[in-house]
Order: sequence, then C-alpha cells, then structure tokens
Amino acid sequence: MERTLVMIKPDGVERNLIGKVISIFEENGLRVVALKKTRLSKEQAKAFYIVHKERPFYESLTDYMSSGPIVAMVLEGENAIKKVREIMGATDPKEAKEGTIRKLFGIDKEKNTVHGSDSPESANKEIPFFFSEHELIAVD
Repeated sequence: MERTLVMIKPDGVERNLIGKVISIFEENGLRVVALKKTRLSKEQAKAFYIVHKERPFYESLTDYMSSGPIVAMVLEGENAIKKVREIMGATDPKEAKEGTIRKLFGIDKEKNTVHGSDSPESANKEIPFFFSEHELIAVD
C-alpha cells in the first residue's frame, strides 16, 4: 500500500467540490486515511511549494494557495501516487483527459482544483507538512 498527499485547492473548496472530489478518488479504489480543512498562510504556501521557488509562477501560486481554505488529505491504495496523478489529469485542464478531475472542474493551470504528490519522495515530504503520524489512520 502506498500513500500520497492530495489537496483540494481554494477554487475547489470555494465551489463546494470537496465531496465530489473525494468521491472520485474513493470510486477509484483509494481510501482516505487523513483529512483536514485548513488555510495556508503565505509563508506556509511558500514553504510547501519551495521546490518551485525559482519558477516564474511561484509568487502567483503561493498567493493563490493562501487565498482561501484548502482541504488536505492522505489517500492510500495500490500505486496511489500514479493512480492519483491519472485521476487528477494534466495540470492544464484544457489538456486533461475527459473524466479527470481537472478536466471536470479545473478553471486554468493554477486554479485546477487539486494538487497531488508527484513522487514517493514528494509524498514523504508533503504528508508530514499537514499530518502527524498519529493523525494517519490506517485502513484495515
């Protein structure tokens, strides 16, 4: 079993898509092992997205991610990282495959409704950013 971090971004929370997004992941065999609604400060958003510090979109991304509440969750399942990436779809909703979360709900490359860890290394850094070990409830 593999675990990955998923965030429902401010646009998804604002548009009341939390339940729909979680349902899509659950219908695809993933299980929620941790879940919380929170709001990132600008500093927290910068820390979370530090890997993109040199990219031109870093400031607008961190502004956006600290603009409203997000929902952070840890999903578990076979090949969870790869599966989540496929379910989310391409970063740009215009390029995402039909039926993916970003195609269904994404507005643009930044307001694309969801974030998901892109590798085991990322997941291992991102999960503890939001959740302590005791908050991760193993699925039986």
